[in-house]
Amino acid sequence: MMTAPLSVLLIEDNSSISANIADYFSQQGAVLDFAIQGQQGLQLALQHYYDVVVLDLMLPVMDGLTLCKALRSQANRHIPVLMLTARDTLDDKLHGFACGADDYLSKPFALPELWARCQALARRPLPPAYQVRVGELLLDKKSRQISRQGQLLLLKPIAWQILSLLMESHPRPMSRTELCRRIWGDEPTESDALRSHLYQLRKVLDQPFPKPMLKTLHGVGFSLELSSDD
Repeated sequence: MMTAPLSVLLIEDNSSISANIADYFSQQGAVLDFAIQGQQGLQLALQHYYDVVVLDLMLPVMDGLTLCKALRSQANRHIPVLMLTARDTLDDKLHGFACGADDYLSKPFALPELWARCQALARRPLPPAYQVRVGELLLDKKSRQISRQGQLLLLKPIAWQILSLLMESHPRPMSRTELCRRIWGDEPTESDALRSHLYQLRKVLDQPFPKPMLKTLHGVGFSLELSSDD
């Protein structure tokens, strides 16, 4: 089975280091986005889906430690962060981990090791996030409840699973194939089963409210659309 390419956000203001990482990672099949200052990197990390963020600490506008803390407080999912820095004392590393880093690699470094660490972070089970907020929606995993504008949505189990998957994936769309695999695994299901559950989900999620959130992206899959206020 083909796997999706590793999606990496590289936040690094040294153009030479950034180019070397980009060349090596691209050869391994990764897809990269780039930021050269902290505020830009934070905005990209919050607006798009990445498997890993590679983060330099000495950045203009917003330093890497501040960025990592902001990402942990504002993101609706745990995004693996590998800090990349010339600061290599034990206190520096402990400070980085305290700010929310998942891994720490000192400069200079070997590109194959950086690649291996990013792959390991992408495969690592994520820590549990008991609440996920996407616009008007709030998912509480402990109670297995989802509300919109504070109103509890009475969802059947499969519809609940679809919506929770879309919330955790947001803003990345999920394809029909990915949804079916995440819900039913390798067990065969009727071709129209997902369509039926999506129909039931729309009745509860969208019909009672002024603006629909469940969006079909033809040829791509499904996503949640937020209002301009969100």
